[in-house]
Amino acid sequence: MKDYGKAENINFLASSKYVSYTYQISDEDVTANEQGRKIVKAGTPYPANDATAIGIVFTDTDVTQGPQPGAVLVDAWILEARLPVALAAAAKTSLAAKSDIKFKQNV
Repeated sequence: MKDYGKAENINFLASSKYVSYTYQISDEDVTANEQGRKIVKAGTPYPANDATAIGIVFTDTDVTQGPQPGAVLVDAWILEARLPVALAAAAKTSLAAKSDIKFKQNV
């Protein structure tokens, strides 16, 4: 059996109350990791870190075999400093306009 390592997620939620919907997570522009797997990390803006952002990917999603369904947060309090990528200003503006994603300072 092949060992794909262990999943490690940093808790970026500031509250246990959230809403997520299932969206098709694209495999485009996703770089393979050391094990050859293409993983979209939890906390990644969806569908991109730009003005198209409508939510935040909730759990790691393996897109090695092509696009896959994944949970996307559309209503949540997020600890921005804990996200795996820095949010672009356009993504933050888009999230404010297209979702109920809110940001809280680290505690």
